Amino acid sequence: MSQSKINIFKESLTPKTGYKGGKGKTEVLERIGDKKLYKLSSNENILGSSPKAMMAIRNAMANVSEYPDRTDKRLRKALSRFYGQLLQPDQFMTANSGVTLIDTIQRAFLSEGNEVIISNPAFKPYHAFAKRLGAKIVDIPLIGECYDMDVDGILNAINDETRLIFLTNPNNPTGTHLPKDQIDALMANIPDHVVVVFDEVYYQYADAEDYTTALPYVDQGKNIIGLNSFSKAYGLAGLRVGYAYSTEKISRYIAQLNIPFMLNSLAMEAAIAALKDTDHIKKTVQLVHEEKAFLYEQLEDLDIEFWETQANFITIKPEMKDVEFEEAMIMEGVMVRPTANFGQPDCIRVTIGDREANEAYINALRKVLKK
Repeated sequence: MSQSKINIFKESLTPKTGYKGGKGKTEVLERIGDKKLYKLSSNENILGSSPKAMMAIRNAMANVSEYPDRTDKRLRKALSRFYGQLLQPDQFMTANSGVTLIDTIQRAFLSEGNEVIISNPAFKPYHAFAKRLGAKIVDIPLIGECYDMDVDGILNAINDETRLIFLTNPNNPTGTHLPKDQIDALMANIPDHVVVVFDEVYYQYADAEDYTTALPYVDQGKNIIGLNSFSKAYGLAGLRVGYAYSTEKISRYIAQLNIPFMLNSLAMEAAIAALKDTDHIKKTVQLVHEEKAFLYEQLEDLDIEFWETQANFITIKPEMKDVEFEEAMIMEGVMVRPTANFGQPDCIRVTIGDREANEAYINALRKVLKK
């Protein structure tokens, strides 16, 4: 093994380069006794899974002794129908989670010495996975109170070694969005050797007039990949299903890294069924928008700094160290997520729940911050 490969191997074992997900309920329950626990730390669907997906899982249970589909063809066809045939099945890629797709995309385009542009605060795997491949991370931070994209900064940072640019819209962890005019300005000047990865896993919740997905740019033939997940609005986080779409050229190129039987049979059936569950999505989005307004009012009354959101979470900045705040909230029965790991220190991301969960969250805030 060459010295450079050894160095990459050693670096991949260093904790600071890895992605560490949020705490699970089982880690917390034994510490809080009989107190009811509200998990508002992972942006899961508070209403649970799509009922149609759950029915599909029950119907498929009898066949789990058999191998699943060798390919993801049926899911890609279902996705094409979901997008009104604006995209063909060969323009989709699926995988065992959106995070796996991030890894696959990076392995498809990156070699040692290539460069990746990210804009912090951002989802940690963009950085962690690229570093393991020996790529150089170029951070062009989001700017201003609204976390706008630094279009000129990104364009000026592109060079012959640049291969990928990661954008998140709505952004995780800030909840803010990138206006369409900023994205237009960027996409109009992207050179042919660079691919933009447009992470839009929270797109169902966005209602800003100037919000956009990657779809119109794919339609224009731009080098862009739209990244999505069934974990959020569809409530299938435990099944780990993600999908992406792009031009047929890019999709076919990435598909060369696919392995047989990537998706398990229950995940496949659940995802296909979930795409048809428009009622569940409508109820989910309506709840988030209604409860978002309630939480804005409560946070303003408590004089807590927060960012208005286009996602299903609200990020706050309490006057307290993030680790101490997280621990204190847990002891009050509410799980929240510090965002320092995302590049946003001393801030806390909190999923928008139903009224019961949100009232528990506000009551815990009052106790912890002595408001």
